[in-house]
Amino acid sequence: MQAVVQDRYGDASTLRHERVPRPRAGTGEVLVRVSAAGLDRGTWHLMTGKPYLMRVVGMGLRGPKDRVPGRDLAGTVEAVGPAVTRFAVGDEVYGIGRGSFAEYAVAREDKLAHKPVGLSFQDAAVVPISAGTALQALIDHGRLEPGQTVLVIGASGGVGSYAVQLANALSAEVTGVASASKLDLVRSLGAHHVLDYSRDDWADGSRHYDLVLDIAGNPKLSRLRRALVPTGTAVLVGGENGGNLTGGMNRSLGALLLSPFVSQRFAWFVSQETASDLERLAEFIEAGTVTPRVERVFTLDHVPEAVRHLDGGNVRGKVAVAVRAT
Repeated sequence: MQAVVQDRYGDASTLRHERVPRPRAGTGEVLVRVSAAGLDRGTWHLMTGKPYLMRVVGMGLRGPKDRVPGRDLAGTVEAVGPAVTRFAVGDEVYGIGRGSFAEYAVAREDKLAHKPVGLSFQDAAVVPISAGTALQALIDHGRLEPGQTVLVIGASGGVGSYAVQLANALSAEVTGVASASKLDLVRSLGAHHVLDYSRDDWADGSRHYDLVLDIAGNPKLSRLRRALVPTGTAVLVGGENGGNLTGGMNRSLGALLLSPFVSQRFAWFVSQETASDLERLAEFIEAGTVTPRVERVFTLDHVPEAVRHLDGGNVRGKVAVAVRAT
């Protein structure tokens, strides 16, 4: 099959297009004929091997553990392994697998769901990781309730674009923070208020929020506290610009240590990839309250260009990779 491969950590130049053996589905696994794949920030971390601490906890010390990158996918079931009960050959599915930048990829049954009705493969492929993270940040860790006020820092990116829509669908009052050139996108996602991060100070004390989602940012914990109501919650989602060794983990650990000693609550988490979240997201999508925003679609042989585009920080919403499996 055709695939994108990587044998060493590095930038997009380490990726190349190559023919490789087609994978096989093991027990509890599904072989998916990939129609489209999604590109998220986590894929960049797996490509570069940064922060370095991630290599110690299972990424691979000297090179990527999975030679074919990519995790988000949407496509058609080609084969099922022993013990698979929820899917049959020909089913249209979406979810999270291994090596989705290829014509075929393997996914665990418990990380797949049936593709939302009426959604294209390209749109479905950009949902699983980013939208799943947003859902868990808001509900599982943010404990969002209807009528609460939510501040989304990084509202125009992959996770942020879903967080704004989901919070709105859950009857919250949403304020989105983004660059000036992306405020129109954030408004179109359903944000009630928008702030230009280069001009407007969301921590100036003029407004306070029940829940703050800090998505891939690096503000000081004191600034997050100033933006919260006295019993509010701040959820740290990712953490860029925190250094090559630990990334934003030092700040996340500091937030967890601080949380028991103040009236406000801090939360940090590693997203759990589950079929139940994918099924719930499908309900939002089919109801029309959440819509994937795909800015650009790249073909499989242009994945390095797609990664460079993501790394440039100019993506509005999500980036998809079109895969034509045969």
